[in-house]
Amino acid sequence: MIIDTDILLALGATYKKVPAGESIFKEGGACSFYHQLVSGTVRWVNIDDDGNEFIQNMIEEGECFGELPLFDEEPYAATAIADTDAVILRLHKSLFLQLLLEKSDIHFAFTKLMSQRLRFKFLLLKELVHHNPEQSIKTLLNYLKRNNKSICTKCNKVNLTRQQIANMTGLRVETVIRTIRHLHEKGTLVIEKGKVYYG
Repeated sequence: MIIDTDILLALGATYKKVPAGESIFKEGGACSFYHQLVSGTVRWVNIDDDGNEFIQNMIEEGECFGELPLFDEEPYAATAIADTDAVILRLHKSLFLQLLLEKSDIHFAFTKLMSQRLRFKFLLLKELVHHNPEQSIKTLLNYLKRNNKSICTKCNKVNLTRQQIANMTGLRVETVIRTIRHLHEKGTLVIEKGKVYYG
């Protein structure tokens, strides 16, 4: 968790319940709040004119999202959609920025988080250029496992659908299905009752 819940509440943050499928904010909209996920999951996406999604990130409990416009005064770069019923803590932007000025440890944590997210984008962009679906999926799964995201730490189950993997890598879902089957045949992945296990 980036910011302790008690700190956010003491500063005046409020809870907001968001049902599955509802947008929390939209690409191009103005930013007024810092968002931190308390429960549920959120996907952070760009949507093209045909309604196709490119998933920028899958947000899990305790993580923040939509932070770019808090720093650069630009509109949201992507849309946030509740993947499941979700509860979010929202803190007004001006109070969030004041908190960063007063708490260097929190400011440093944000710098580290943004660097990690930027590094993730470098990894995915490099794979997109190479047009190697197998390598793209392995790179994504390696990153997620290393960062304890979307892969169960106890059983190694990948908690992403094949469509979500496609939307994160820029691959077609048919290509992801075929590649996952091939990785299973090579012993890199295990498929059991339709579930994918990695590691």
